Amino acid sequence: MSKPVTIVVGSHVWVENAELIWTDGEVLKINGQEAEIKTSDENTVTAKVSKLRPKDTEIPAGGVDDMTKLSYLHEPGVLHNLATRYEISEIYTYTGNILIAVNPFQTLSHLYDASMMKKYSGVPFGELSPHVFAIADAAYREMVNERKSNSILVSGESGAGKTETTKMLMRYLAYLGGNAAAEGRTVEQQVLESNPVLEAFGNAKTVKNNNSSRFGKFVEIQFDNRGRISGAAIRTYLLERSRVCQISDFERNYHCFYLLCAAPEKEREKYKLVDPQSYHYLNQSSCYELVDIDDAQFYLSTRRAMTVIGISEVEQEAIFRVVAAILHLGNIDFANGEDHDSSVIKDDQSLFHLQMAAELLMCNPRALEDALCKRVMITPEEIIKRSLDPLGASVSRDGLAKTIYSQLFNWLVDKINVSIGQDPSSKCLIGVLDIYGFESFKTNSFEQFCINYTNEKLQQHFNKHVFKTEQEEYTKEEIDWSYIEFVDNKDVLDLIEQKKGGIIALLDEACMFPKSTHETFSTKLYQTFKNNKRFIKPKLTRSDFTVVHYAGEVQYQSDQFLDKNKDYVVPEHRDLLSASKCPFVAGLFPPVSEEAAKSSKFSSISSRFRLQLQQLMETLNSTEPHYIRCIKPNNLLKPAVFENVSVIQQLRSGGVLEAVRIKCAGFPTYRNFSEFLTRFRILAPEVLKMECPENEACKKILEKMGLKDYQIGKTKVFLRVGQMAVLDAQRTLMHGNSAKVIQTRGRTLVTRKKFVSIQMASICIQSVCRGELARKLYKLKKQEFAAVKIQKTSRKRLARKDYLRMIFSSVLLQAHLRAMVARDDFKSKRSAAVTIQSGLRAMAARDDLRYKVEAAVVIQTGLRAIAARDAYRKRAKSSAAVITQTDLEEPKEKEATKSEASKQAKTDLEEAKVEEATKLESSVKDKNGPKEAKGEESTKLESSVKVDEKSVLVESRAAAIEIDKTSPMIQKLPGPDQDADIIKILTAEVENLKVMLQAEKQRANEFERRYLEARVSSEQGHKKLEETERIVHQLQDSLNRMIYCMSNQVSELKTILCTASKSSSASGPLVRHEGVDSISSNSECSSTDSEFAFPAPVSTSTDISSPGPNSVPLIVQDVSAEEVSGRESKNNEKVRKEGAFDDFF
Repeated sequence: MSKPVTIVVGSHVWVENAELIWTDGEVLKINGQEAEIKTSDENTVTAKVSKLRPKDTEIPAGGVDDMTKLSYLHEPGVLHNLATRYEISEIYTYTGNILIAVNPFQTLSHLYDASMMKKYSGVPFGELSPHVFAIADAAYREMVNERKSNSILVSGESGAGKTETTKMLMRYLAYLGGNAAAEGRTVEQQVLESNPVLEAFGNAKTVKNNNSSRFGKFVEIQFDNRGRISGAAIRTYLLERSRVCQISDFERNYHCFYLLCAAPEKEREKYKLVDPQSYHYLNQSSCYELVDIDDAQFYLSTRRAMTVIGISEVEQEAIFRVVAAILHLGNIDFANGEDHDSSVIKDDQSLFHLQMAAELLMCNPRALEDALCKRVMITPEEIIKRSLDPLGASVSRDGLAKTIYSQLFNWLVDKINVSIGQDPSSKCLIGVLDIYGFESFKTNSFEQFCINYTNEKLQQHFNKHVFKTEQEEYTKEEIDWSYIEFVDNKDVLDLIEQKKGGIIALLDEACMFPKSTHETFSTKLYQTFKNNKRFIKPKLTRSDFTVVHYAGEVQYQSDQFLDKNKDYVVPEHRDLLSASKCPFVAGLFPPVSEEAAKSSKFSSISSRFRLQLQQLMETLNSTEPHYIRCIKPNNLLKPAVFENVSVIQQLRSGGVLEAVRIKCAGFPTYRNFSEFLTRFRILAPEVLKMECPENEACKKILEKMGLKDYQIGKTKVFLRVGQMAVLDAQRTLMHGNSAKVIQTRGRTLVTRKKFVSIQMASICIQSVCRGELARKLYKLKKQEFAAVKIQKTSRKRLARKDYLRMIFSSVLLQAHLRAMVARDDFKSKRSAAVTIQSGLRAMAARDDLRYKVEAAVVIQTGLRAIAARDAYRKRAKSSAAVITQTDLEEPKEKEATKSEASKQAKTDLEEAKVEEATKLESSVKDKNGPKEAKGEESTKLESSVKVDEKSVLVESRAAAIEIDKTSPMIQKLPGPDQDADIIKILTAEVENLKVMLQAEKQRANEFERRYLEARVSSEQGHKKLEETERIVHQLQDSLNRMIYCMSNQVSELKTILCTASKSSSASGPLVRHEGVDSISSNSECSSTDSEFAFPAPVSTSTDISSPGPNSVPLIVQDVSAEEVSGRESKNNEKVRKEGAFDDFF
């Protein structure tokens, strides 16, 4: 298998991959010893040619059912075929007569029902698809036909499905073997029912499997002369005793402990059991329950299975009493005693468990305590009883528990064998070996060493069988195979089991010396096997050692090798249990005579196991073996998941690849003549034309390829390793060369067709192009003629537009002149309106002033009247004698005083009015300036003020007369009654005057408010007047700019008219078109102004038509008066000379 193969460009190969182990690809390039490969996942990798493996591209899509049919029998080919079949739920595959079973991790009931058994019954091996029933049927038919015992070896790692495969084998053998009765129960029923019992007491959950067998089992099914089952026997090997006292996390102890804790309440009460978490032997792991498994139902089914195989109720009761006693033993703790090297029961809880264990074992509690805490040493002189420290007592307790459980398991196996019954007269049997597979963990102890030793022995047997099968095939085809070397693992077995100097011998030797430790044992191993290629000393450890097995290197930890190898029962324990009042417990430990005890030699587990293994190999060598290799596809225990890394490791450890290696040492590839010629006839086509025999044709093809060491058999061609790859490489090259020729012819044909099609297309394109050029030339000439015509028409149109532009300009000039006249008229009217408005506002202000003056006079009059009345009252009270004379003189004085006061009031009022009128006149003059309109307005204001002053004087005089009337001359009072009446009258008058004064105050407030409003409106009018003056100035500026613009346009118009008059005299009369006039006036004669736009006025002239309502605004420019007058004078002179402008005005 390691010989170089021929790889060429284009070959399909297998290349190593870190994740998938192997991945397929195609060779793109070869550079010396390295090749560039494009893998199936579109990646490009580089690898050495020597590490590539050829791939068979003609393998069926669903794989092959027998891997000997593979063209390339190598590791990636085997792995790919298994994965392909597993994807389509084909879990069985042959490798010759070896069955490989991949655990589906799901129920496939259709594969194991009665119809499937009937289908495989009596059918020759290989005619139907691979199945476990086919292996069992082949073994049964060979036993019946040849009268020779057969054996079926089921191997695989934990969780690969060995136990289930063994069940299927025994079911099928029971189906074929009939119903031989034994004590009312069929033998096959007892054999099948023994499985649940052995699983309950010999299986446990491990990290890799929920129902892992922790012992090896060889079931011998015996048949009579008619092929009926007549008896059976079960042989067990190497029960894992240490699991009783010590388990790892995520694992469980043996199932029976958990079943008993899940038993009915009555039974648990009888054994004083509670939950599994309460027991030291069970709570070392956090796992107490299994998924989809009910321990209570499992307990009941186990009891039923015990009944079927013949275990009575009393015996069942005793069995579970022993199991419960072991649980109680584990909870006994020890503490330091009075002496430093002694021990006692730690507490009441431990004492309770001690008493319960003694009660269940039916022995003395005190004797049990002494057996755990003390040892008896027998010397020639005396018997010495020595106490143990707490650690030693715990070791003694665990040793007692392991011894009890081991004896119980052995009793169960013996009971099953007795119950089933053996047939001494049977000469044929079929043995089914269900044994643990190769194991390699992080921590590998004594159990793994023994298991791997067993697998090494079985692998040697397997290699011999495979080689023997190959020899039979070679002999059948009559080829020479004498030079083929047999591959063996004898060197590893010698390292382990050699009687002098082997690992087992050195271990037994170390166990016989009391002072030996695991370190001294390891040192001995290092010294003995330092030159052995199968033994390796690790660098970083002091006591570990590594053995190179056929499946790979395994590093063992020798810490507990010595303790686990010692196979002896402590005499105190044996004496204690032999004296038990329970017959079942006492039967587990039969008493040993003193002579037998003294004469017995040293016994060890490894030696006893080697002896059992030797007996097993003798049995297997006396039978015709059949092999079933169970494979676990993934470590997740999930269906439809195929992990290449896990599977390839199991193929190596299961010996499948070792069998491939053995086949590759001979002729791994062989084909029938017809198949060979069909595949490789392309290498020598001339051979087929010779019409020679098939074997001669095959030989000539091989000779042409230059191959050697091949063999031509009677019906097949046998090829050595790599020769099939050489043939396939030459075939690939031939296919490649043929493909190149075919591609050359095909490309020539395609190119020729493409050339002809291009030629025809080019001719067609040329004709189309010529036609297109002719059409373009014709179109160009046509456009030239049209351009000439268009130019003629456009020139005529431009001339007409010029003429129409002149007419429109003249009309526009007239319109703007008329607009100027209209604006002057508008300006005068606007000025008059402003003057009128200012007069009206002044009149309103005067009215307001007059109202206020009148109010002031009235108030003053009322105040003077009040003052006069007050003075009058004072004078009336002074003296009654002189009142008459005073009263006569007083009216004259009052009249004089009143007249003087009224004159003074008139004078003050007139001065105030004059001053107010002066202010109004000055404000009006300031607003209106030197204009005549403002002067006239001020005159009107003065006249209105004077009229108001006169009206105010008249009113004041009338008020004085009224006051005089209201206060008549006071005559002489006759007496006090008249004074009282006068006082009342005066009081009433005072009240009236108060009312009048209040009314006058209100009137004065109202006049003041009106005055303020009039003042505000006057200020607003003043602002509006200023805004109007600003607008007038802007209008004046705009008018000046318009006059300047018109002067320029008039000069241009005269020039145009002069030119037009000359052209019209030469070309004839002018013809007008109304449509053209309107278009020209709307589209060509327009101007814009940023400030003002004036519409053109409608002309009434009959000589020139009006431009219409949609006239265009004119741009007005600002020019000085001198420039306007100067230009006008020049333009007038030109107009007089030309005489053409007068017609338009």
